[in-house]
Amino acid sequence: MLPPDTLQGVLTFVVAARAHSFTEAAERLGVSKSAVGKSIARLEERLDTQLFHRSTRRITLTADGEAYFSACSAGLEEISTAERGLGVGSHEPTGRLRVDMPVAFGRRVGAPLLFGIARKYPALQLNITFSDHLVDPIEEGIDLLVRFGELEDTSELVARRLMSQRWAICASPSYLAQAGEPQDLQDLDNHHCIVGHRRGQPLSWRIRREGETVRYAPPLAHRIGDGEVMITGAVAGIGLCQMPRSLMKNDIDAERLVEVLQDFEPEPVDVHAVWPRVSHLRPKVRYVVDELVKCCQE
Repeated sequence: MLPPDTLQGVLTFVVAARAHSFTEAAERLGVSKSAVGKSIARLEERLDTQLFHRSTRRITLTADGEAYFSACSAGLEEISTAERGLGVGSHEPTGRLRVDMPVAFGRRVGAPLLFGIARKYPALQLNITFSDHLVDPIEEGIDLLVRFGELEDTSELVARRLMSQRWAICASPSYLAQAGEPQDLQDLDNHHCIVGHRRGQPLSWRIRREGETVRYAPPLAHRIGDGEVMITGAVAGIGLCQMPRSLMKNDIDAERLVEVLQDFEPEPVDVHAVWPRVSHLRPKVRYVVDELVKCCQE
């Protein structure tokens, strides 16, 4: 267990780092300059590292100090957010929310939903990243993930289903005019297929065969590690791609893409909101997940 005065020492350190002066920090905290200096000295002794470079006029953070400041600032922000969540204004999420989503889904579906939530809750600050590879939210410091399919290990995570997504195999009219429309999986041997990849390995398609959804490895022509670019490639006429139908809906409606092999459409895939179990009670996470569920059900 940490010493009883640890939190006060951390607060003093953060205020001093932001003020660049022990004198200014003392004024902000309502204590003496000597008290600030002693608090920082005790903290450095406990951590066995120097946090500040000191001069007669100014203090600056050392490399270790920079790293510690970043962690402490984030921690104090979380404490402040949690306290606000217990108060009268707990009906609204506040503070910075770090969200990571698959690229194509994030850009075409997820980000617009989050923008709507941000308009509703002006005190919420979004930090959105897009990635199609597996991400450890605890290690990466991410508050909320959106992920497709089954979740392998949820011992340290909490997951909530947002929606189901139909799959579709599509190509551009120009590509089909040139290569012909496939009627069966065997016809794909004469086609160019666009597939994603993870950790250097091509990702298989999902198809329905004899009433069961199974994995299928299409003949590989183009390997692209970005879902958005895979759809762009299909629209450009370089081949067939399989993606959640909602991501290609606008292109299908505008006749930039045509659905094929619909008899082989697999079972829909679930989309989950996932967050670290340690963040389960954070108001900003809880409320944003609730809002996402509402938006996805509309």
